[in-house]
Amino acid sequence: MQNLPTFQDVLRARRVVGRYLPPTPLHNYPGLDQLVGTAVYVKHENYQPIGAFKIRGGINLMSQLTPAEREAGVVTASTGNHGQSIAYAARLFGVPANIVAPKEANPVKVAAMESYGANVILHGRDFDEAKAHCEHLAGEQGMRYISSGDEPLLIAGVATHTLEILEVQPDIEMIFVPIGGGSGAAGAALVAKAVNPAIQVIGVQAEKAQAAYLTWMNRQAMESPMGTAAEGLQTRAPFMMPQQILWQKLDDFVLVSDEAMMSAVHILLEKAKTLAELAGAAPLAAVLEMRQQVQGKKIALILSGGNISPEQLRMVLN
Repeated sequence: MQNLPTFQDVLRARRVVGRYLPPTPLHNYPGLDQLVGTAVYVKHENYQPIGAFKIRGGINLMSQLTPAEREAGVVTASTGNHGQSIAYAARLFGVPANIVAPKEANPVKVAAMESYGANVILHGRDFDEAKAHCEHLAGEQGMRYISSGDEPLLIAGVATHTLEILEVQPDIEMIFVPIGGGSGAAGAALVAKAVNPAIQVIGVQAEKAQAAYLTWMNRQAMESPMGTAAEGLQTRAPFMMPQQILWQKLDDFVLVSDEAMMSAVHILLEKAKTLAELAGAAPLAAVLEMRQQVQGKKIALILSGGNISPEQLRMVLN
């Protein structure tokens, strides 16, 4: 296992990421405040060029590849947003990119990865089968394998979203962040606890994909069946590097239903005039179920992505 990223790594990543991406907005919506009963700030990672927070990590990692790694190219597995991040960053730095995605991956995300110039390989029923094929290709063809979770440079890069939150609103008391592989939540906890240990960081995962939750609760790797429609939260096995950070720094971990996430997508569209995918709406779903615990607090929700498929959006609206 590589060394865990540090707060100093996040500060270095901020200099890199800032050359290519402006800070995303942190907006307060009175309609959400009234609904939740406290001050709510939304961190709009759905406004990124790829519509998701992971672009921060992709740029940070790609900027630090060796000349030999750039020439050999990279390969990674993704259900969509991580793949878009690697594809976008690889194009930025002139690196050949190969993305292995499940056969039933969100077509909106697959088309986006291809539009950035990546070679997309559809393989397997789910993320974990795609990941196994990806690791095989890396060994066979000598490409730089990029784990979507166990990569310090990715975690340090995505952690810059929380750095931006606290620069704009340093008195934030609670941060809610979705957890699939865990890089975004690990980054959020790493930064929040370094800036102000009193800030509570709450992870949110789907009830129908509990691998990260069970691993966090039991302090050992635990797999779980997957049945959630939130592809950003679809992991059957945990990533252990983010977990090591979460074990130390995450304050709480909650599970939400697909129905609650769909309702939160609808609410964000109505109250915040913004489009969220199910994973991106998970923090709001959690807050709505925890109204009593958040009363009187100033809270931030990391809206991690907005890459919802037209089919899912129709389900939400209906």
